[in-house]
Amino acid sequence: MGRAERVPPGSMGAMRSRATVEVDLPHSGWKPRRHQKKLWRHLERGGKRSIAVWHRRAGKDDVCLHRTMIAAMQRVGNYWHCLPEYAQARKAIWTAVNAHTGRRRIDEVFPHELRANTNDNEMFIRFHNGSTWQVVGSDSYDTTVGASVVGIVYSEWALANPSAWGYHRPMLEENDGWAIFVTTPRGRNHAHAMFNHAKRTPGEWFSELLTVDDTGQLSKAQLAETLREYQALYGADVGRAQYSQEYFCDWVAAILGAYFALEMQEVRNESRILEFNADPDLPVHRAWDLGMRDDTSVWWFQVAGPQILVLDHYAVSGGGLPHFAEQIELRQKQFGWVDGNDYVPHDAKVKEWGTSRTRVETMQQFGLKPLLVPWATFQDGINAVRRTLPLCVFHTRTEETGVAALEQYRREWDDEKKAFRATDVHDWTAHPAAAFRYLSLAWRYAERKETVRPKSEGFTIPPPAEQPKGRITL
Repeated sequence: MGRAERVPPGSMGAMRSRATVEVDLPHSGWKPRRHQKKLWRHLERGGKRSIAVWHRRAGKDDVCLHRTMIAAMQRVGNYWHCLPEYAQARKAIWTAVNAHTGRRRIDEVFPHELRANTNDNEMFIRFHNGSTWQVVGSDSYDTTVGASVVGIVYSEWALANPSAWGYHRPMLEENDGWAIFVTTPRGRNHAHAMFNHAKRTPGEWFSELLTVDDTGQLSKAQLAETLREYQALYGADVGRAQYSQEYFCDWVAAILGAYFALEMQEVRNESRILEFNADPDLPVHRAWDLGMRDDTSVWWFQVAGPQILVLDHYAVSGGGLPHFAEQIELRQKQFGWVDGNDYVPHDAKVKEWGTSRTRVETMQQFGLKPLLVPWATFQDGINAVRRTLPLCVFHTRTEETGVAALEQYRREWDDEKKAFRATDVHDWTAHPAAAFRYLSLAWRYAERKETVRPKSEGFTIPPPAEQPKGRITL
């Protein structure tokens, strides 16, 4: 594996110390492949920010794991390998076996001779020099806040919750740490935005996109067999789109199982993601998905004739109603928006455990104006979104989390049955999608210009007016 320098354990000051001692690392025989060397050299030279968009089976995690091992010997600190979901991390990293050697990946990368202890339950390793390495999930990023971390690898970043980076970044900046984002594309979402930002700031970021043609890692025969397999599983068109996405890093390929793939593709094709100002005479309403331990998600929108102006989106995990009330007030002051209604799920009228109040009553205490969206089946909500999206124009503020969530929100795939389940994938996209379902079920009532305050009882939205036809253009 080579040689590295070790910083003696101790305080944060010691972690930043330049006084180092050399240590020998057990030799694993691993070396970066030709296409991996550009990223490897950047990391060796101390690069702080990197995003590598590489095709499937290009060895993204291998490079990052080996580099993290060396970094942990060079500087004492805490290091994370972050996957989109914590449960997925165990299978993909912790228990994964190298098919070529028959050994666990972590045993090849992190030799037992260098470990002080290994905690299987927490997927955690402590080294003799004081450094630690742990596998975490972006779906529980709020549980990591406050930890002193100096290096993070975000694997499959396009599928991860983008809010994780917002929480982790201050910790890395405080500790002069580094972050590596590796992924294959999943639509033009937050990973696409980050990659474009990295390309525009080469002095601060390393960025690289490698297709299978760039690396030459798979033969033509292997690629042909892969394409046939995808098309046999998913059909000719979807199979080719999946193949193009996975091996040729196609940002615009349809996401497998996405509920709103066609509608969101039309949104992009018709350039309905742009900068515009809200109508100053119309109220700005909000549609909520109220989470307890999960994310709470809010969309801001106006109904301007037959068109829905989607102005903003915000989601956070663990944020209470006071936090969201502050966010609403902040936007009203910043943009001068006229206060509208708050459309909330039907179960918001249920009294919360340990209190005598419903969420609706709690929202009223913070000056919000909740109205209950009538109950609808999950499929009715999906159909409502599909009918609503052709009428929507999205502000660019919504693209990174809101639009990206609608593009990626998808059904579960059953590997055994080789078919999609009726249930959705409950990852970070589920909460913005749920809030947008409520928007889609409520907007027809919100089209009237005046702001309707909730009644003293019931808080239920009257039956919606007939859906307007046609569109207007900004």
